[in-house]
Amino acid sequence: MKYYKLEFFVPENHSEAVKNAIFAAGAGKYGNYDRCCWQTPGTGQFRPLQGSSPYYGELGKIEYTDELKIETICSCDKLGDVLSALLKTHPYEIPAHHYWEIQLNSQEN
Repeated sequence: MKYYKLEFFVPENHSEAVKNAIFAAGAGKYGNYDRCCWQTPGTGQFRPLQGSSPYYGELGKIEYTDELKIETICSCDKLGDVLSALLKTHPYEIPAHHYWEIQLNSQEN
């Protein structure tokens, strides 16, 4: 089975809601464990441009916000549901997220 690694950035005060949504959609299952992820704190930076509708910040002004980088995995058959849950639950207009195919050790599938 194919697996994907998913990483995204989320404001700290929304991290639990977003994680709960993606885990409910099938992310974070690893062997006999579920709700698995790695989270790293950091500071996000962005500048809303004309036509944007930012959750936080003012048009034309550089903004900084405390965020978590969340890393997790999901099986290929769950990827669509997980991405939908992420986009539906995340507070940002366009959440920064990336995913790519990975190879798991055979005993971990």
